[in-house]
Amino acid sequence: MPDAAQPGTIRTEVDGRIFKIVVDNVAKRNAFTPGMMSELSEAFTAFDRDDDLWVAVLAFAGEHTTAGLDMPKFFGPNRERRDNPPDNVDPFALRRRTMKPVVAAVQGLCLTIGIEMMLAADIVVAADSARFCQMESRRGIAPLGGAHFRFLTRTGWGNAMYHLMLCDEFDAGRALQIGLVQEVVPAGQQVERAIEIARRIARNAPLGLRAMKEAALKYIQAGEAMAVAAIPAIHAAVMNTEDAKEGIRSFVERREAQFQGR
Repeated sequence: MPDAAQPGTIRTEVDGRIFKIVVDNVAKRNAFTPGMMSELSEAFTAFDRDDDLWVAVLAFAGEHTTAGLDMPKFFGPNRERRDNPPDNVDPFALRRRTMKPVVAAVQGLCLTIGIEMMLAADIVVAADSARFCQMESRRGIAPLGGAHFRFLTRTGWGNAMYHLMLCDEFDAGRALQIGLVQEVVPAGQQVERAIEIARRIARNAPLGLRAMKEAALKYIQAGEAMAVAAIPAIHAAVMNTEDAKEGIRSFVERREAQFQGR
């Protein structure tokens, strides 16, 4: 059993043309620390720069995808500071993304940044155990990793607003129904299936796939660029509010938040 005192890590494996990236902080339900976020960026950057690697699979150890951020390490008095080089690949694909194919495998709790990371991938395979929730507004803040526009482009306005406004939890069947994920498989088979899909993708011409992905992104590039540019304003509008402070207090105190709209 992993030691809860350990900060978590990102593991990588090479299988022919496939690069497997595994998030491993099982003791904390794969909650992300700043160090893990930096390691994940380094892993995606290594994949992007290696011409022998054609498809990445993003996977998560244990029963859960992620419970989100390890909040004290990001926002507490002893918060960690980690900055990646500006030319690194961003795991949220907000600043720089890889043009190579990426397949994500998710299971169990897939909260907040877990959804945003899987939406930064191209294809998502979900275990039937997966449960999704974009809950930032329950905490007095807002999504900052791309959910505010990728939820929309994947599922349409009504479905996106339904789940982003309700901050509700929904299952893998619902995620498949609205197009948030592409396949649902029995729990325990999601990574194997993601690798199988990656191997099938890797049979195709890699340069053609990258050119196709880049061209497809042109369709939404202008809108996506504006949405990314809006993130600092979203951050400024919510992070220093009384509601944000109340959201964090209610989380720590394990109670329903009482928001005042200020």
